[in-house]
Amino acid sequence: MKAQPHIPALHDATQLSPVARFKRKDDPHWHWLENRDDPEVESFLEQANEESTACFAPLEPLVEALYAGHLARRELAVDGLRTPLDHHTYWSETAHDADYPIWWRHPNHDASQRECVLDVQARAQHHDFMEVADMAIAPDENWLAWTEDTNGDENFDLFLRVLPDGEPRRLLTDIGPELCCAEDNRSLLFTRYDDTQRPDSVWRLDIESGKSACLFREADTEFWVGLGKTRSRAWLILESASKDTSECHLIPAATPDTPPRCVRERVKGVEYGLEHRPGHFYILHNQDAPHFRLDIATESTPGDWTPLLDHQEHLTLEGVDAFAWGLVITERDHREAQVHLSVVTLDTDTPIKRRLPLPEAPCSLMLGDTPDFHTRRLRLHEESFTLPPRWIEHELDTDARRLLKAQPVHGDLAPEQLVCRRLWAEAHDGECIPVSVVVRGDLIEQGPLPTLLYGYGAYGEVLDPWFSVARLELLSRGVAFAVAHVRGGGDRGEPWYLAGKLEHKENSFRDFLAARHALVEHGITDSKRIAAYGASAGGLLVGASLNLEPDAFCAAVLDVPFVDVLRTMENPDLPLTTAEYSEWGNPNEPEAKRRIRDYSPLDNLVAQPYPTLFLQGSWHDSRVPYWEPAKLYARLTEIVSQLPADQRRPAGGRPILLRTDMAAGHGGASGRFKAWHDNARQDAFLLWALGLADNELPADRAE
Repeated sequence: MKAQPHIPALHDATQLSPVARFKRKDDPHWHWLENRDDPEVESFLEQANEESTACFAPLEPLVEALYAGHLARRELAVDGLRTPLDHHTYWSETAHDADYPIWWRHPNHDASQRECVLDVQARAQHHDFMEVADMAIAPDENWLAWTEDTNGDENFDLFLRVLPDGEPRRLLTDIGPELCCAEDNRSLLFTRYDDTQRPDSVWRLDIESGKSACLFREADTEFWVGLGKTRSRAWLILESASKDTSECHLIPAATPDTPPRCVRERVKGVEYGLEHRPGHFYILHNQDAPHFRLDIATESTPGDWTPLLDHQEHLTLEGVDAFAWGLVITERDHREAQVHLSVVTLDTDTPIKRRLPLPEAPCSLMLGDTPDFHTRRLRLHEESFTLPPRWIEHELDTDARRLLKAQPVHGDLAPEQLVCRRLWAEAHDGECIPVSVVVRGDLIEQGPLPTLLYGYGAYGEVLDPWFSVARLELLSRGVAFAVAHVRGGGDRGEPWYLAGKLEHKENSFRDFLAARHALVEHGITDSKRIAAYGASAGGLLVGASLNLEPDAFCAAVLDVPFVDVLRTMENPDLPLTTAEYSEWGNPNEPEAKRRIRDYSPLDNLVAQPYPTLFLQGSWHDSRVPYWEPAKLYARLTEIVSQLPADQRRPAGGRPILLRTDMAAGHGGASGRFKAWHDNARQDAFLLWALGLADNELPADRAE
């Protein structure tokens, strides 16, 4: 490993860290940071940012090199796929120097008559943050509505523009992100929040009169509402769902003032969703079918279900999309940890089911934007760790495939120079954990290599392979990138998710550590040069793993990490809390409280050496409040400062750094250039920790 020259400390040893300056002896757990209105909170975060900036100063040339390298590899001017609707074709264009897109349209069959539909770049000029969460075009395509957040706190304003040349008008403020147009060309459905920012109600806005009326309200605080419309455009669907239970209501899309009709009343533990073809509904559910099965019901009696596709032990059915000719089924193979798409033809006497081919395995495969109910040409999105995103048009009648668009990649490391391997780690209970590894092909047999291990492991979310241009900067420098597909995620189907939640949550942490050990045992990396990354619930995964085995990693990045689990779950006034009871447990129940306390990262810190950490938070984050990473920074800084010097500062120091974005929300910066620069800073930290940077960060400051 290349020796890294020592950089003299940037601060006098007597200078106090922000933790020492702002410590309150009567609050050892730093709960005072939760008071956003206390001016000292912002001062603390700003001084922690200054400390982080100063510590990163020796790495700034590397940060800029990573950023410039990323930009050089990427096609900066991006045109989106063109999607035809009834009257116009729509697409987005992002200029090479723009952060945000401009949306355009032209009349079908006359591409020369371009019209600007929405200029997001122009709307963002006077804001530090900009997110357009949803867009809804009227069925006659005479007006466009969208929801817009300019703070990052996920409180959205509703705007409407009469096309083609009307001025945008703000119609409503502080609503939810989702929108859906009815088929009467004047009704727009949207959601509102309760006091805890839970989407609790669905409303209908009359565009012509400006009046709105509540269509549905959910009283149970564990349930969130959502809305949608069938591809057939015949029905509006109002869904109310917790993490393990759901209930759907139907409204005819042409007569949106009709009272909602419940499809089937909720049953604890039963989830269902539905799609529509004329005369029938298709219901995907898990009643007496833990891996989900597909049933059919008549349009007149949607609550009477008859089996169509049987439950299977080795497959989880994840989604259904209906077309005039039949269905597209998204399913996941438990053994392969691989997603598949199957086409079910229903316009024949006997249903015919067949799988679409995979470009490679493992990979990501999903149905792209295909709004035409009658089309026989499917748009597919494909990518993997070694395959940049591409969009394929698949012709059902001939199985012909046509490339519509592929993300270009420039520079000295081409995707075909990468290789991906799938390892299987043995967990503490004997379960086999998939671990994906991507690395330069010329290095795969030359290990051990410095390695970054990524994980999430919650909510049944899957980590199907994805390509990253930014990741090429690490791979080109000899880093291996690995993903631990731990229980709690959905990578091996519904059983995989259930085996990593509630009373089984510890499996997620043990699986992550098993993945780390497998990477060492297989010679991919060595025990001294492996770092970890986790964001949000992935930050919980990494934080809990560090408490269990602090020497497992040389460094970790925790991005908006959910680390104050017990205290958050004990506060029902915070966003998400009550809706998360079925994911983590309700701490009002003694056994659930004990379980959460036993793994919550902030509740299990002990006086032991920790690896160097880079913690990131966002001031406007409504999902994981800024104070969670801030508390972890403060508590760990105190712990590290009190350790004996030989444990506290081995080989260049183990700084604990905090950076809070004061103008962003849970997803970080909204503009793509700032987001890419933030990523370059994070990667510079990782390269330094893995011994691949020319400079060192200063050692942690004395108290």
